[in-house]
Amino acid sequence: MDTKAAFELSGLDAIGQARLVASGDVTATELLDAALTRLDSARGLNAVIHDLFDRGRRQAAELDASGRLRGGASGPLAGVPYLLKDLGASVGGAPESMGSRALRSRIAPQNAWIVDRYLSAGLVVFGKTNTPEWGNHCTTEPSLFGPTVNPWSPDVTPGGSSGGSAAAVAAGVVPAASGGDGTGSIRVPASCCGLVGLKPRRARTSFAPAGHLLEGLAVEHALTRTVRDSAALLDAVTGPDPGDPYSAAPPPMPFLQAIAQQPAPQRIVISTGSPFPGPATDPEIVAAVEAAGRLLADLGHRVEPGAPTVDPDAVADAIAVLHNVSNAQLHALATDHLGRPPAEDEFEASTWVMVREGFTTTGVQYAGAIETVHAETRRFVASMAAHDVLLAPTLLTPPPPYATLDQPRGTTRAFFDVEFATTGWTALANVTGWAAISLPLGMTSAGPPIGVQLMAPEETVLLQLAAQLEEAAPWAGRRPAGWVAAAAR
Repeated sequence: MDTKAAFELSGLDAIGQARLVASGDVTATELLDAALTRLDSARGLNAVIHDLFDRGRRQAAELDASGRLRGGASGPLAGVPYLLKDLGASVGGAPESMGSRALRSRIAPQNAWIVDRYLSAGLVVFGKTNTPEWGNHCTTEPSLFGPTVNPWSPDVTPGGSSGGSAAAVAAGVVPAASGGDGTGSIRVPASCCGLVGLKPRRARTSFAPAGHLLEGLAVEHALTRTVRDSAALLDAVTGPDPGDPYSAAPPPMPFLQAIAQQPAPQRIVISTGSPFPGPATDPEIVAAVEAAGRLLADLGHRVEPGAPTVDPDAVADAIAVLHNVSNAQLHALATDHLGRPPAEDEFEASTWVMVREGFTTTGVQYAGAIETVHAETRRFVASMAAHDVLLAPTLLTPPPPYATLDQPRGTTRAFFDVEFATTGWTALANVTGWAAISLPLGMTSAGPPIGVQLMAPEETVLLQLAAQLEEAAPWAGRRPAGWVAAAAR
């Protein structure tokens, strides 16, 4: 495949690329070579920090030789090149540094369950993407690998913690890449980079061989450019692993099938403010959310102003405690890896604050944080009883500049106060376990995109609404200045 064809493929989503392979127009190896050509042109983004080219070539060659890809019988994603976030999506025998200097030489001992599901779906894994240390930040600028560049603007963050994946997808290197979300880490980069970012409901995907992360706040999925790719990827990884501590009820039908159906009229509450104290939402963000509300009303849904209720102080305190304990676990992992306790300068400054507070967090405090999460979930759900869906900003501001969302603030709680003044509602989906999706429905006057967020107890209605909005207000034709095909000309 020549270079021109490799860049032309950047405009196809994952399902579109897989159909080319299934029809015999290209091979999985040719798709991979095209993705490698695009990645080479986009190295300046610093999105991919571990190359797994040889394993990708072996996998693509095996798929081509097996005949699995002939006749379109092996699924909607088979043969598509895919990138994995360097946190959570472990590949046995491959580097997994998790953005941490203390883990820079770590090799993952085994595949994560979700990676095995990706491989079973025929996705061709060929690299790991940049992430902040331990996923602590809603920006991607770890000192170990340096910042990832937002393809829309080099002056603003691509978001985090799945920022490397978001930048690679937004630039057209790959049509989709994996992500994880603990307080907004899929949806924030989706908003910053103009992508579809779905956080599934709690336990929709498994963290096996681990149990769960952040007491159920975290869940894994992907960054995509189209709704159908997000649905197909979720179909590929839906379901529990035997022995999981809990699991989500199976969806009524495959998600890719569900988005072909119109949802019943939904009762949608729209909130342009924030559940946390802080500055007012940027007017351009407010306008984008209100425009989405009008569009949903035109599509037959009932949209009215309001907001669910939570105790913002209690929520922020609980999230801080859970992160402190999680970072103490990181310290233990690094100690085991290094054979000695890591030094302070082997962690980010903000991580070190969380580690130190984690050392002094008591069992009573930890149990209290879990109880608070459950209590605030009940409060939130009770206040949503008259509505099916929450419509809100993904970010309360345009994408912020670098060195904004990763700085130490003296305490973990103060760190999250700054984050939540920018991210607003995102953490509430993690606390409640609800599904949430960010859609690129607006643009700032300065150029970067605006994400608008929908939240509901389950994914099906969100994906159906997203498909309606995608058809009514298409975003697929928008291209950032850092789009790989533009750079190639």
